[in-house]
Amino acid sequence: MAQNALLKATLQWYLDNGVDEILGEEPIDRTQMPVIEPVLAQKQPQSTVAPPLATAAMPQQSPADLMGAAEAMSKARELAQGCNSAEELKKAIADFDGLSIKKTAMNMVFCDGNPKAPIMLIGEAPGADEDRQGKPFVGVSGQLLDRILASIGLDRQEEDPLKSVYISNILNWRPPGNRTPSQSEIDISLPFIKRHIELIEPKILILLGGVSGKAILDRSESISRLRGTFHDFNGVQTIATYHPAYLLRTPAQKRAVWQDMLMINAKRKEMDILSE
Repeated sequence: MAQNALLKATLQWYLDNGVDEILGEEPIDRTQMPVIEPVLAQKQPQSTVAPPLATAAMPQQSPADLMGAAEAMSKARELAQGCNSAEELKKAIADFDGLSIKKTAMNMVFCDGNPKAPIMLIGEAPGADEDRQGKPFVGVSGQLLDRILASIGLDRQEEDPLKSVYISNILNWRPPGNRTPSQSEIDISLPFIKRHIELIEPKILILLGGVSGKAILDRSESISRLRGTFHDFNGVQTIATYHPAYLLRTPAQKRAVWQDMLMINAKRKEMDILSE
């Protein structure tokens, strides 16, 4: 029993520190130079008989593997436009097989917060903590985001819509190893998140990070150039700011985010969606 408890505690320690993938049973010294054996070229006898096709050894491909990016984007647009509620959209995303990262993720990450809130936040993609819990921004960067929102009187758990927010991501599945989503993955996911915005009908949209800002606004500028001003996205007042994960690595930019939060508060007052 003591041995089982020790193993369980060890595994939990690895998970808490972001180690959630095993790449091999034995350690590999990647600094060691490979031993290259000399190969003598040998003339192979020509054969007039074509070798048989090794069809039995070919890996079986699923429909998702066979679906190209263009087809996946077209299917995503069709499914997204057919959804008339957030619940329908959630099911459509769960059933959609056009993204290969769905196979490596533990859970789909759809949303958190109050769907009636006039403020919607959109991040990039789930991380390891979000993948395990099935909710966006629940890890260390999510804790920082909660503190940032609290500085202007907002709380995702608040029942009063004027004091709450609604949160989602461009991608609903965690990319392996928390890597940055590929452009193809972003393009395929865009119809779903855009329909998500249409269904929630926020008054203010906050885009967290460069991936989210450039994808939603269809701009090529860096996040440092996109932030600090409001943009129009299909009639919604939209502002981009630094991602909380970036702030953990670059604390000096917290001042810029605070300026963005003050702008958001002023816009809430202007639009009469600021709770007293």
